[in-house]
Amino acid sequence: MRLTVHNRAVIGREQHTSEILQDEFEAEGHTCRQETKPHIQELSIKTTIISRYAFTAVYCALLNRHSAASEGVFQFQIPANAYVSNFTMIIGGRVYQSEVKPKEKRIKQEKGKPEKKEPDPEVEVFRMAAKIPGRNRAVFLLTYEELLQRRLGRYEHVTSLRPMQLVSRLSLDVTIVDHSPITDLEVLPLRNSKSNGKSNTATPKLPITTVIKNEKNVCQITFSPNITQQAKITTSGILGDFVVRYDVQRDMGIGDIQVLNGHFVHYFAPKDLPAVPKNVVFVIDTSASMLGTKIRQTKDALFTILRDLRPGDNFNFVSFSNKIKVWQPNGLVPVTPLNIRDAKKFIYMLMPTGGTNIDGAIRTGSSLLREYLSGPDSSPNSVSLIIFLTDGRPTVGEIQSAAILGNTRSAVQEKFCIFTIGIGNDVDYRLLERMALENCGMMRRINEEADASAMLKGFYNEIGTPLLSDIRINYTENSVQYVTQNLFTNYFNGSEIVIAGKLINESAESLHVQVTASNNDKSIILETDVPLRLALGSVAEDFVERVWGFLSIKEGLRSRLRSQTSKEREDHTQQAANLSMTYHFFTPVTNMVVEKPEVLADGTMAPAPTITPEAGEDASPANELPDDTDDRKPQTPDGKLVNQALSLTDGDPHFVVEFPLSKLTVCFNINGEPGHILGLVSDHKYSGVTVNGKLIGAPAPPGSHKQQRTYFSTITIVVDKPKRAYIEVTPKKVILDGRDRIVLPCHSTVSVDSGVLSVAIVGKSNVTVTVGGNISFVILLHQYKNPAPYQRDHLGFYISNSKGLSHSCHGLLGQFLHEEVGLAELPAQGDMKPSAVLKVKNRSVPVVQKSRRIYSGTQSVDCWFARNNAAKLIDGKYQDYLMSHMFDTGDWPHGTNRV
Repeated sequence: MRLTVHNRAVIGREQHTSEILQDEFEAEGHTCRQETKPHIQELSIKTTIISRYAFTAVYCALLNRHSAASEGVFQFQIPANAYVSNFTMIIGGRVYQSEVKPKEKRIKQEKGKPEKKEPDPEVEVFRMAAKIPGRNRAVFLLTYEELLQRRLGRYEHVTSLRPMQLVSRLSLDVTIVDHSPITDLEVLPLRNSKSNGKSNTATPKLPITTVIKNEKNVCQITFSPNITQQAKITTSGILGDFVVRYDVQRDMGIGDIQVLNGHFVHYFAPKDLPAVPKNVVFVIDTSASMLGTKIRQTKDALFTILRDLRPGDNFNFVSFSNKIKVWQPNGLVPVTPLNIRDAKKFIYMLMPTGGTNIDGAIRTGSSLLREYLSGPDSSPNSVSLIIFLTDGRPTVGEIQSAAILGNTRSAVQEKFCIFTIGIGNDVDYRLLERMALENCGMMRRINEEADASAMLKGFYNEIGTPLLSDIRINYTENSVQYVTQNLFTNYFNGSEIVIAGKLINESAESLHVQVTASNNDKSIILETDVPLRLALGSVAEDFVERVWGFLSIKEGLRSRLRSQTSKEREDHTQQAANLSMTYHFFTPVTNMVVEKPEVLADGTMAPAPTITPEAGEDASPANELPDDTDDRKPQTPDGKLVNQALSLTDGDPHFVVEFPLSKLTVCFNINGEPGHILGLVSDHKYSGVTVNGKLIGAPAPPGSHKQQRTYFSTITIVVDKPKRAYIEVTPKKVILDGRDRIVLPCHSTVSVDSGVLSVAIVGKSNVTVTVGGNISFVILLHQYKNPAPYQRDHLGFYISNSKGLSHSCHGLLGQFLHEEVGLAELPAQGDMKPSAVLKVKNRSVPVVQKSRRIYSGTQSVDCWFARNNAAKLIDGKYQDYLMSHMFDTGDWPHGTNRV
């Protein structure tokens, strides 16, 4: 539910793990919805899947072309299993960063008030509306994470593409990186939300413009249709779901175990094992509401399932409405041609009528299965389950959920599992989920408009081939703690068991792993020692810990749902909420709070509130961050903090410059010395703005050809119009000297407006500085928790809005803002290949094509590289840009860049 409190939006999720957000998470979700005419300039979605854990970053830019303020609505469908980990808005040059807070206790619903109907079970819709000032832009940044679940032998990653309008710049990038070789890669045709698994075309083909680059352990998939290509798919902007399926190569043994930064994750998916016989009772709703399509599709699925039962399996059917009918009253029967034929007759004759006696049906099915298991025909290593299907709520017999769940526990006696299926919008999904969770099963929801037959067959296929039972996975005693679920009743073919935990003793050489399980008529024991020095490199530096956090929250929410007492429920709620806040996950036990911009009647932004420090704060060392500063990467989706950063520099100062007029990207290095101060932007005479950056040194990493590396340790932005003010930014604090001198720590999220300058800090991530509403700079904060000798806390600098800077602007970056360049190819001479040159003003600059890592290494950009400290590319020499001090506003000695 969304509330607006002091101009803050509070986004909340429903109470349990599989229910859907109401209001914010709506059924008819679209990416960026055009409600009051803001135009989507760009929609960029980037996903990186590291060992089956997916990080997705969404960047959506909306432009309000009108002079009056207009409401922009951002909506994006995310998988129901995923958690949002960050949401940021940048509006009018100010950053509005979300915070995750514990959810307050909800007021009980009034008796008799109908609950909101269930939307699509596969997705939730994140929605945020905000006023956009006249002739201004809003950027929405959303990141979410999920652990991909293996079903039927494949992982599936789904991205919603529903911008509701044609988009000038639309791009989707999916990168898969895995410890094991990637196999069975497939990109499906674009899938409509209501087809639920069936493609829109008879002959599967790649979505137009899709490019796949597949190597052994890395796969890159891109999809970037232009407007014309989008229109050929649909003119509505509802492109559908972009679906990627794949698997990884796995060994017969104990599974894939990865250890990183004091955490481990264990993926267990054995193959080539014989199927275990199963004892299954199908309990099928035949109440009046099943009449028509539902019963027809259910029958169709059951006929297929009957064909798939194996010799050695035993089965029975129970149908229920207000009456309960049992196909074979004497108990389960073996799979024989005659029994299959008679079962088909029973299914064919099912006729929907009457009410819904869920309690009686479950108890009847449980009694049949329990009596069979205690009889002489039961195999000790067989797997037993009930598959229960309904489209409604209990209306006959016991109708109180608590009583039904208690009766079910008593009837099951922990001897078998219950798998529940709900069809449509009138089901008590909370009851079905608890029934499954409390009895070692799973619940599956089928949308009202979905192909129930296909989904029922698919669900049965997931659980129809048990390979192991009573699986226990143990790790070295006294070496691990906080291990997620490690006891499992069954393992089904094509699925995967995932366990994560924390290491107590990181100095140990190895982790001992033991798996015990039953298979058919024997017990299995698998053991191995895993070295604790495994690593996937910096790209994955915290993914194992986040897998642990993700699984621990899911487990806490399941335990909360199974709770028998209010004390148990409160304990599990608190545990899940604490972990959610630690990992900044928006979950059913937290709210996501984001400040919303206030727009005045004339269409302009209201001034941001001024925050003044406590007495003595500006001199207090308490403003400094502690030494164990978090070194997570900046919270920016793949570097796109702001739209079309014209010029940027990051790390070991390498500069990347985009020439919008020429549609070219150029890059160069400046090999400065520690202590040097570089003039980055110099427009003192005209706009009054100067930006300088100070270099700090560090040893080069092992194996590097460089003697040392340099980074920006301090950035100052000086403004002289209409009056003098400045901001000084370091990785740990921001000093704002405007009306008053304010010192702000970089680990807090806060916005301050001094009248001339405004600053918005996203804690431990970035600082946005805005001058006069039409000049903006973004400074990324790079901090390390346990830095290596060659690592230094440093800053990255980006020009995000240069409209207010004059055509006479100069500096290492400023000189390129209004420049046009050309690219030419020099013909080959002798044995030399053709070479490229840039035409800059009246100069020819030799260049070569390179790929540079930017945004703290989270993104690559292809650019034309100018060697030798940018000789000929920049006006004069590098030394001409050295400033005498951080507040030096002196003119560049050779005049402006308009020569």
